Amino acid sequence: MTSPDLVPLRRALISVSDKTGLVELGQALAARGVHILSTGGSAQRLAEAGVPVTEVGDHTGFPEMMDGRVKTLHPRIHGGILARRDDEGHVAAMNAHDIPGIDLVVVNLYPFEATVAKGADFETCIENIDIGGPSLIRGAAKNHDFVAVVTDPSDYAPLLAELAAQDGQTTLGLRRHLAAKAYARTGAYDAAIGAWFANRLGQTWPESVTVSGTLRQTLRYGENPHQTAAFYVTGERRPGIATATQLQGKELSYNNLNDTDAAFELVAEFDRPAIAIIKHANPCGVAEGEDLPTAYARALACDPVSAFGGIIAANRTLDAATAEAIAKLFAEVVIAPDADEAARAVLASKKNLRVLLTGDLPNPAQAGTLIKTVAGGFLAQSRDDGRVQPSALKVVTKRAPTPKELADLLFAFRVGKHVKSNAIVYAKDLATVGIGAGQMSRVDSSRIAAIKSREAAEAAGLSEPGTKGSVVASDAFFPFADGLIAAAEAGVTAVIQPGGSMRDQEVIDAADERGLAMVFTGMRHFRH
Repeated sequence: MTSPDLVPLRRALISVSDKTGLVELGQALAARGVHILSTGGSAQRLAEAGVPVTEVGDHTGFPEMMDGRVKTLHPRIHGGILARRDDEGHVAAMNAHDIPGIDLVVVNLYPFEATVAKGADFETCIENIDIGGPSLIRGAAKNHDFVAVVTDPSDYAPLLAELAAQDGQTTLGLRRHLAAKAYARTGAYDAAIGAWFANRLGQTWPESVTVSGTLRQTLRYGENPHQTAAFYVTGERRPGIATATQLQGKELSYNNLNDTDAAFELVAEFDRPAIAIIKHANPCGVAEGEDLPTAYARALACDPVSAFGGIIAANRTLDAATAEAIAKLFAEVVIAPDADEAARAVLASKKNLRVLLTGDLPNPAQAGTLIKTVAGGFLAQSRDDGRVQPSALKVVTKRAPTPKELADLLFAFRVGKHVKSNAIVYAKDLATVGIGAGQMSRVDSSRIAAIKSREAAEAAGLSEPGTKGSVVASDAFFPFADGLIAAAEAGVTAVIQPGGSMRDQEVIDAADERGLAMVFTGMRHFRH
């Protein structure tokens, strides 16, 4: 059978939860002589606006019942939607049972996701699971050869524009586009219900899982220009790049988004004013301070060369002094919960600088799921929400860390959680002074971090590198003593690491020989 390109729009069914644009749509359709069927609140809103409308119950001869659970589930509705107009048997059935064709279905679903997000009780969530709506949508989408289906108020304008351009008819191209969007919507809706049910049943990893997202932005390219890319949002209410408002600057790229997310998640780890500078998803400088300008200066001092072209994240409202310091450096993105008017004015002078404001900080201890695709599937794991507390530390050396060393150790370990493995972080006075990331050997990470610290000191005209008198954090255990020895040679006085190696005693002995304090966390922070 050949699908017709143009189909006249004579009858429409409208049943919407979100009534944005409903009256304007009804008026435009009525002006074209379209017969409108509707239900409940939608019919009432249209009638109040003077739009001629027929209640579905009057159309089917069957009243709405069971608190609205049964109203459109009727052959006179679904027959009118599903019948192929070019099939003699279908047409004969329509005539025999007095089933008028329905050429347009406008439905958006009960707000299940929003109801769950508000923390509603179990029964309220169940009542907000739409049944008739998905049935109407799927039926209309299946029969898109003859029926247009609209699930999003943003599509009202394109629909009306098409009717104006095609003398009251819809094209096959538009109907197919709307059908694809409709199936994506019902798929996402069912995925949300399935995820909610699994959560309520305590199923961390249910037998089947569906990941859904809504297109936020088609990106210029992916990690490299020959790769295509897009940014989808899931609806998770976590402050960050998905919730941010972009004040200024060029369009965000794939790498911008990835690095900015890493920066903001890291800076949220700290309670005091803090700055994190990120390059290629790894921190090149992190510091706490009494205020943001102090934290920024100390974070930048860790590795000013790598900071060029980086991402800057703050965990406080940006002020003018911090903005002025940032403006002196070429940066790709600045992200913060907010910025005062003076800071906004300063940053506005850097027209290409992307400035994102999120309104809040993500909670590092909040549970969540991380997903990574692999050939033929994907890996899912819980978010690394582990946060080591002082009471959990085990002193394994003859010397215990001083209170100052302990504060720096905890700071360094929190930073290390956000550094690609193998990760080594040197810190002093709550600021990083050397970072080694992503090396295949842990000793190489120790040496690279020390080299970068030495180079930064030489560039700043300092007499000794920041690693002298610092502490060191390792994201996983030292498999041999060589990594710890390299750190000791760089000048550290204390060490924090998970422990658990077959050679732990060898590493402890090396620390004791050099007068170092070392604590075990019992928690690893691999990040690949």
